[in-house]
Amino acid sequence: MWERHEIEALLTLAEELHFGRTAERLGVSTGRISQVIGKLERRIGARLFERTSRTVRLTAIGQRLAGDLAPLAAGIEESVRRAVEAGRGVTGELRVAFLGEWTAPVLLRAVRLFTERHPGCRVDVREVQLFNSRSSLLDGSVDLLIAAFPFDGMARGPALMEERRVLAVAAGHPLAGAESVSLEVLAEHPVVQYPAVTSVEFKRDRTPERTPAGRPVPKGPVGNTFSEMLSLVAMGRGVLPVGEHSRRYYPRPDVAYVPIRDASPIERGLVWLESNTTERVRAFVRAATDAGAGAEPGADPVAGADPVAGADPGWVADPGAAAAN
Repeated sequence: MWERHEIEALLTLAEELHFGRTAERLGVSTGRISQVIGKLERRIGARLFERTSRTVRLTAIGQRLAGDLAPLAAGIEESVRRAVEAGRGVTGELRVAFLGEWTAPVLLRAVRLFTERHPGCRVDVREVQLFNSRSSLLDGSVDLLIAAFPFDGMARGPALMEERRVLAVAAGHPLAGAESVSLEVLAEHPVVQYPAVTSVEFKRDRTPERTPAGRPVPKGPVGNTFSEMLSLVAMGRGVLPVGEHSRRYYPRPDVAYVPIRDASPIERGLVWLESNTTERVRAFVRAATDAGAGAEPGADPVAGADPVAGADPGWVADPGAAAAN
C-alpha cells in the first residue's frame, strides 16, 4: 500500500520535473525526494524518471502511473475536504451571484433564510454579466450563481423561477403591435446574438439556428451585455427572444415585448462548479429551495452521489466550458 507522501512526491515531481523545486513545494529535503522515488521504482521494478545532471523526464511507465494516480489523489483530497467541512458545520464564507436584475430578489430571499439557519457563514452577494458569468464560477470568485437554464458543464439545483418567453422588437417594428407571435417569425428577422463566451446549449435554447419547422434563423449582431443587446434591438438591428420579466426590469420606450405563444417557459435556478459541491453550497441550495413556493422545508435537492441529478435529460458538459462565460 502506498503512503500519501509517496504519491505526493511522485505527482509533484511529475509536474515540476525538478528535484529541488519538488522538495521546496513539499517542505522536505532534495535527498528525501530522491529516497522516496528510488523506493517506488524498486517496488515497481522499473524506472519512473530518467535523470541526468541537467534534466528530469518521466519514462513511459512513470507518465502512465502519474496519469492514473492524479485523478484518484484529487478525489481523495476532495472527499477529505468535504468530510472536514461537514464536521465543522456550515461556516466560513459563501460567494453568491445573480445574472439579471429579476433574479436578485429570489437570491436575496435565499440569502436571508440561509443566514438565519447558518449565522456562522458570511454570504457575499455580487452581480455578474453575460461575459464573465462562467469564468467567475471556474476561477472560484463565485461559488453559486442564479442564472437561466441550461448552463452547460455546471451542476444545477431545482428551478426556482419560471417565466414565459416574449420577443423583444423595436418600438416601430411591424411586430410591435401584434397580440402574440410564433417562433416561426424568427426565420423572417435577424436575431441579436449572445456573446461568444456564452454556453453553447444556452445559445441554442435562446437564439436557435432553426425554427421548429426547420427554417434557418438569420443571425444579427452580437451584444456583450443584456442592455447592449436590447439597444441593438431598439436600433432595428434585430429581434431577441427574452423572458417576460424583461418588461418589468428593462422597460424602454424604444423596445416592445410581444408574447411568443408556442415557446416553452424559461427556467432559472442555482448553478455551480460540480467540484465545488461543498456543504455550504448544499445548505444554500436547500435554503433557496425552501424559500421558494411549494418547497418542503429541510429537503435536500442535491442529495445523492450526483449533484447534477436534477439537470435536464440532455445535459452534457460543454467541451469548451473553460473558455465560456
